[in-house]
Amino acid sequence: MKVILLEDVKALGKKGEVVKVSDGYARNFILPKKLGVEANNKNMNDLKLQNQHAQKVAQDNLDKAKELAAQLSDKQVTVTLKTGEGGRTFGSVSTKEIAAAAKEQLGMELDKKKMQLPDGGIKNLGVCEIKIKFHPEVTGTLKVKVAEE
Repeated sequence: MKVILLEDVKALGKKGEVVKVSDGYARNFILPKKLGVEANNKNMNDLKLQNQHAQKVAQDNLDKAKELAAQLSDKQVTVTLKTGEGGRTFGSVSTKEIAAAAKEQLGMELDKKKMQLPDGGIKNLGVCEIKIKFHPEVTGTLKVKVAEE
């Protein structure tokens, strides 16, 4: 019997796959536990429509990420850092501070977990570019200006 999986089943397949299993396994395990449905014409058409919708949503997310990366490419945020004698800094700039500055100065919500700071963090005054991963395929850059407090 062919079955469309509704959830991931260990050693059988992932959600959305059509797999062939024995009739008894389907009747006694997969169907009663709602792990899958029989692969008839109606269910196959439903699966096809779900896949098309998922592809459309994924494409929309990719387009939004590209648009956001393009908007961000020419923007700059300013973050202040305490300094001592000779321009030495105390501490470093965190992604949390950058996200807060972007929200305040640009009005953009940026996820601090998706920011990639250079090795060692930002510990110097001046302008530094950081990478922000908006989507697995899209990475944007934001200029961060570190000024004295």
